[in-house]
Amino acid sequence: MVNYELLKKLCSARGISGSEDAVRDIIINEIKDFADYQIDNLGNLLVHKKGKQSAKSRLMLSAHMDEVGLMVTDITSDGFLKFDEVGGIDRRVLLGKAVAVGKNNVPGVIGVKPIHLTKGDESQTIPELGDMYIDIGADSLEQALEVVGYGDSVHYSGEFLENDYTVNSKAIDDRFGCYVLIELIKSDLKYDTDFAFVVQEEVGLRGAKVAAYTLNPQFALVIETTTSAEIPEVDKIRQVCNLGEGAVISVMDRHTIYDKALVQYAFDTAKKIGVKAQYKRAVAGGNDSGAIHQSRGGVRTLAVSLACRYLHAPSTVASKADCESVLALTQALAEQIAGGELAQ
Repeated sequence: MVNYELLKKLCSARGISGSEDAVRDIIINEIKDFADYQIDNLGNLLVHKKGKQSAKSRLMLSAHMDEVGLMVTDITSDGFLKFDEVGGIDRRVLLGKAVAVGKNNVPGVIGVKPIHLTKGDESQTIPELGDMYIDIGADSLEQALEVVGYGDSVHYSGEFLENDYTVNSKAIDDRFGCYVLIELIKSDLKYDTDFAFVVQEEVGLRGAKVAAYTLNPQFALVIETTTSAEIPEVDKIRQVCNLGEGAVISVMDRHTIYDKALVQYAFDTAKKIGVKAQYKRAVAGGNDSGAIHQSRGGVRTLAVSLACRYLHAPSTVASKADCESVLALTQALAEQIAGGELAQ
């Protein structure tokens, strides 16, 4: 069963790309008594968990710690913060949203020129990032610089909410993947397994490239989230995947053609253990698999993803039933792959 209190703690932590320290600290506190770990020069947390037996195939499980966010690029003379994005963000979701700025988590709100002051088509278009600002209540550049600085991280603010069926939070991408890895590390594994909690996925798969080179696996499972679009006015053939239909298995995305034997094995395993699994019905997006599968002499790689609505927005929605399916399928796949069932 998924521990939603731990997932809440992970999702609520602030850690945009390049500033993952708080997330990493939570993970270390959870796994320090269960496995050996190291932090590499880029900030990846690499964990080796001893099993009851030596692994027959070297397996790495990977999840990224970073979330999308913003960065302060300039401050106006009257104390408003200008910013740019860190990771891919749809600017339509930003206006009016509450944010926290810098190490002091200074509260702010993203603003733009009031609609009654716009002219012509300006009121009908989505403002560019350069036309937006963050209001922290400062009256001057000097006052703003007392609490924030150039280059400060800007995180979404918001509650972690849940009901009987769904969870609603920022950063489910990819704190749920981190959660799954934590649970496996804390469990009684049959085979030795490596785990990588990686940095900077949202800005170019950077941490995963370093981690895969260091750990040198034969197989990799990337535990991720992926966009679900089964919402009003989206045709069924464009919905990609659906909440409630189980773990999402990708065949191909913009960075990776997945190991076909692993793809089929994932569906066979899901059927065997009695959990739902579904195809990702689009060639779109990407994840750390894109860097991992090209490492050294090549790594046989599979992505197991959680369907999530409104990905990269301040509030995203996922199904609790899908959370359980991804956790169970990952546990089963990890044991079987490390046990050599797909060894060449």
